[in-house]
Amino acid sequence: MHTSVVTGGSGFIGSHLCEYLLARGERVIAIDNLGSGDKSNIKSLAKNGDFTFIKHDVRKPLKISENVDYFYNLASRASPTDFDRFPIEIMMTNSLGTYNVINMALEKKARFLMASTSESYGDPDVSPQPETYWGHVNPVGPRSCYDESKRFSEALTMTFIRHHGLDGRIIRIFNTYGPRMRLNDGRVVPNFITQALAGEPLTVYGDGSQTRSFCYVSDLVNGIYLMMHAPTKGIVVNLGNPNEMTVLELAEAIRKMTGSASKIVFKPLPENDPLQRRPDISRAKDLLGWEPEVGLEEGLQKTIEWFRKNTIDRSKIVGRLKETVF
Repeated sequence: MHTSVVTGGSGFIGSHLCEYLLARGERVIAIDNLGSGDKSNIKSLAKNGDFTFIKHDVRKPLKISENVDYFYNLASRASPTDFDRFPIEIMMTNSLGTYNVINMALEKKARFLMASTSESYGDPDVSPQPETYWGHVNPVGPRSCYDESKRFSEALTMTFIRHHGLDGRIIRIFNTYGPRMRLNDGRVVPNFITQALAGEPLTVYGDGSQTRSFCYVSDLVNGIYLMMHAPTKGIVVNLGNPNEMTVLELAEAIRKMTGSASKIVFKPLPENDPLQRRPDISRAKDLLGWEPEVGLEEGLQKTIEWFRKNTIDRSKIVGRLKETVF
């Protein structure tokens, strides 16, 4: 039986990955400081004898006594509402935290996967974005705590691969959605769904013509697993859905699917908010045989139903939503 460590294991993507790995017969150790993760996300896994949860902040070293085969490093706040609230934590998690997890992987002679982000490309002037594109990032802007720390984590991973024999690989995750996103997450899908269910106006920033490409979480997790198990040492791979749409189109789709009478209101575009985001997934297709399978309507329906069941006191939640999108 293989043993996998998932940092950020009680978060949105991390909890789905833990579930996926357990279903494949692996032993799973989830590590999370519960800063943005939630133990309710892994509640159903607690009775599984092959699952262990460790509350720990990766910014501090950790010793694991048992053998480990794989380290999936997903630890980091990723919500734009956290960028101005926890900027130092984000930067140190993606720098010092990554360093600590890499050293654990080296100690265990394990494979390491760094979960980076499409934010590495910034506000791109190339579309779709291939892995060879170096990006267009403001290193001192309000989003830089996340953008630049993720870029640093990529550089750190590659340095350990080149100079210390780390069996590592990097993924760049594009906009992902699905059940277990935080209700007040601040990203565009949970914002629109929560607002629509509450009958509140759907907030679109700018004129809504900026584009995103939305990947359902089960597709992403499958890609993460394939990346870890492919002979891709030292390779960077985009994981996302290449089907591009405008933010305004998404708002209209969610309003229709929820049956909401909410109006759409427009507000100024936040500083450095990317105007376009679309992955080139040619490398994922060639190396992993991977591409998304869940269509937007199917994925949104599952996500909306989860929000219906888990939204309590919606008006208060909507009132706390920060005016930003991702």
